[in-house]
Amino acid sequence: MNDKLVTLAIRTYQRAQMIKAVLTNNGIPTEIHNLNLDNPEMAVGVRVRIKESDLPQALKIVESVEKEWEKENPKKEVKTIVIPIDFADMVEKTIDYGFSFAKKINAVIEFLYVYYIPAFTITSNNDISTYSLTDNELLRRIITNAKADTDNLKNRINKRIDLGELPKVRFDFITKQGVPDEIIPEYCKKKKPHLIIMGTSGRRPNNELIGSVTAEVIESTDSPILAIPALMQSTSINRIGFLTNFDQKDLIAIDKTIELFKNEAPELFFIHASDKIDAWDEVMITGIKAYFSNHYPDLKTNYSLIAAHNSPEQIDNYLQTNNIDLLAFNTRKRRLFSRLFNPGLAYKMVLQSNTMLFVTHV
Repeated sequence: MNDKLVTLAIRTYQRAQMIKAVLTNNGIPTEIHNLNLDNPEMAVGVRVRIKESDLPQALKIVESVEKEWEKENPKKEVKTIVIPIDFADMVEKTIDYGFSFAKKINAVIEFLYVYYIPAFTITSNNDISTYSLTDNELLRRIITNAKADTDNLKNRINKRIDLGELPKVRFDFITKQGVPDEIIPEYCKKKKPHLIIMGTSGRRPNNELIGSVTAEVIESTDSPILAIPALMQSTSINRIGFLTNFDQKDLIAIDKTIELFKNEAPELFFIHASDKIDAWDEVMITGIKAYFSNHYPDLKTNYSLIAAHNSPEQIDNYLQTNNIDLLAFNTRKRRLFSRLFNPGLAYKMVLQSNTMLFVTHV
């Protein structure tokens, strides 16, 4: 077993010290890195690092003790699921998944609706277009319609809860004025919800590329995101593909995926995609097999190497061939310049695939 150090969690200095004490008492050697050595108590976030072989046991211990700490703290942070909506047809899919996961992780739901008020209106008369500032009447009409839309959806949700179609979960509506492409990513970055659920248009028959807002949120926030394509065929999650680059952070991302979807008892497919499959890839995939057979003996797993690095079409073909219901992978938040001129795989998969995506940022 490879005993290199991996990052278990990033916490405040005080919380990291508490975690270290608990793990040490359980026989797990623990180190704290990235401290401000002069004033460690002022560090905003420090890394709790352990041996890779201790990771599964440590995750369970930390999850258990942090739940107890939260119970003891009456001012504990409320978990939040943010669901941006535009009242398209697929809003029902995001509602169903949102309430299901909110019940599972004991979270509240925030529906985020962004409406746009144009600064100018255009009128045409005898093929002549004139521009004028948006008048007060149009402004009132837009705001009234936005409120009516959210009220109607709220009533529909409450009716479904009364009928037992949805679990009883606290929810609220947040309405903001602006451009959705800007407001939604910015709100999610500031809110830092435990989960974001968004719809995507995925791959349309005419190859039209829509859904850039979801892709932008994925690449600009730190929260895990569940992206649901409009043309997704299956609503059950029986087979999960995990795209791995053999990064140590994948182990934490995989655990997050298993934890969120464990009630579905899924079959897991580990996928490594590269331009050219070599002997080192075979060695790494063998190591993953050994790791999961030891630490997750009850989990049914499959392993595949495909020559398709950063190619959404070939990866999507693999997903369709193997009837994968959800593709999960870990990615990093990317800078604006990189997102504009070199979009990542997450961005491409949102626009190209009709398979549900679960993206973490470990």
